[in-house]
Amino acid sequence: MLNVQAIAVGDALPELVIDITPSLIVAGAIASRDYQNVHHDKDAAQALGSPDIFMNILTTNGLVGRFVTDWSGPHARLKKVSIRLGAPNFPGDRMRLTGEVLAVDRERCRFEISIKGENRLGFHVTGSVEVEFPLENNDA
Repeated sequence: MLNVQAIAVGDALPELVIDITPSLIVAGAIASRDYQNVHHDKDAAQALGSPDIFMNILTTNGLVGRFVTDWSGPHARLKKVSIRLGAPNFPGDRMRLTGEVLAVDRERCRFEISIKGENRLGFHVTGSVEVEFPLENNDA
């Protein structure tokens, strides 16, 4: 279990590597009700100049949330997620998510985490996540 009192600026989160499959891309788009053809129809994506289907931002947002909550545990709450997309995630890519504690607010038991998700083309996602722990768990 994560020791909230021991979290310090500069701490690295454990890396998470995600294989980007067509199923992940399509399922994420459907789950987020994003029916744009570039997320499920290779021919349509190619007609628009893309080499293949690509991941939507809502799936990326969910994977960023998973990355942070895998580290923080089930009692933490994501208070703010601020991300920016860069290079697309295509089928066959591997995205490597890394993160670091940027800021600590012990009084409110909140932490700001910088995140980066990189694939073979460069950074797919960059941004930050603010995570809060219940004050009663502050001694965990």
